[in-house]
Amino acid sequence: MSPQIIGIAIVGVILLIIAFLMVSYLGLFIKAWVSGAPVGFVNLVFMRLRGIPPALIVDARITAVKAGLEMSTNDLEAHYLAEGNVLQTIQALISADKANITLDWTRACAIDLATKGTGKSVIEAVRTSINPKVIDVPGEQSGRGTIDGVSKDGIQVKVRARVTVRSNLDRYVGSALEETIIARVGEGIVTTIGSANTYKEVLESPDAISKVVLKRGLDVGTAFEILSIDIADVDIGNNVGAQLQESQAIANKNMAQAQAEIRRAAAVAAEQEMKAKVEEMRAKLIEAEAQVPMAIAEAFRSGNLGVMDYYRLNNIQSDTRMRDSIAKSDDDEAGASTPVS
Repeated sequence: MSPQIIGIAIVGVILLIIAFLMVSYLGLFIKAWVSGAPVGFVNLVFMRLRGIPPALIVDARITAVKAGLEMSTNDLEAHYLAEGNVLQTIQALISADKANITLDWTRACAIDLATKGTGKSVIEAVRTSINPKVIDVPGEQSGRGTIDGVSKDGIQVKVRARVTVRSNLDRYVGSALEETIIARVGEGIVTTIGSANTYKEVLESPDAISKVVLKRGLDVGTAFEILSIDIADVDIGNNVGAQLQESQAIANKNMAQAQAEIRRAAAVAAEQEMKAKVEEMRAKLIEAEAQVPMAIAEAFRSGNLGVMDYYRLNNIQSDTRMRDSIAKSDDDEAGASTPVS
């Protein structure tokens, strides 16, 4: 193959590449130029080489320029490479500019990146700064309908509040969001109810809760500025003090019953012990009585006891048993003759 043919082929390939680039980016180049936001043709080609969609950057620049904001393609490309939402950030800047809110490109990019993956966005932050939003306390995610507190007289008070907040763009990055506002307001409501002497004070002036909670500076360290706290509903709950007293009385009763059972068990044990001692003494008595005949026999053998002495002893025992039987029969007759009252 001759060198001339090779040269012609190379030139043809170059012309084809140039034609392809012209077809691909000429439309974007013309669109940006006629919109008053020109972007260099070579810059469009380099965007593609860097993995940046040129159409996105051109549209974002045109939107900014038409809104009166001068935005360089380098800033837009840098934010895209940082995985930011370029169009949303431009829209947030335009909204802030129209509402006379100070917001530069750097802070807008920081807010956009900070809210990435949180369900929030920079455009929402700007809109909330323009139009304040209302947060319900307690929140829906808590699964509770009211914030419950107990006054000093033991009555439970249930409260629902609505907090009006506005985004503070100067401290939006790295600050706490709605969950912290809800938690702090709920804590303030419970504390205020707990410091009331009676539940009637809360019912008479529910706005006192708002005033006390607002004085605590609950928006410190958050991305919002609290404008107002409004008590939406106040209701009376259970008599917690009476329930606690009832529970304490039941506990005291159970304790007294337990102590009485301990004393009863001790008395039963003492009674059984005394019965055992009586049986022991009776056994000793029977044992001692069993020694009497043996002693008498020994007295006969040793000559210390005669036959007449033995008869005399038996007569005494017989007389004693006869007197005992007569005495018992007299007692029974006296008991039978006594009238029953």
